[in-house]
Amino acid sequence: MRLLLDTHLLLWWLAGSPSLSGKARALISDSENTVFASAVSLWEIWLKESLGRLRLPADFEERLAEESFESLPLTAAQTRQLALLPWRHRDPFDRMLVAQARVESLTLLTADPLVSGYGDFIMLVR
Repeated sequence: MRLLLDTHLLLWWLAGSPSLSGKARALISDSENTVFASAVSLWEIWLKESLGRLRLPADFEERLAEESFESLPLTAAQTRQLALLPWRHRDPFDRMLVAQARVESLTLLTADPLVSGYGDFIMLVR
């Protein structure tokens, strides 16, 4: 399976947080799956950190580099898909992750029930 982590799941995985469900942990750690971390999530993380809304551990970048996640850049086709999404959810970062998953045929893993309503390519892991 090709999985895209939403921003919360990415942060929880890197922190070893108990907030990450067993189902999510199993999917991410399964070597049969290819796991993607989006540039959109990193944009959100660095933005929130710079605004003082998120405190990252000093070794955040090292932890991220140690993971075997595939990097998912933002493309023009993905931004076009964003404009076609219904307005079920107002968070621009979540909406962009949904658009990326749809365009790239990825399964988006999320713990957010608001995000899960966009289609069967989204897996709610709570």
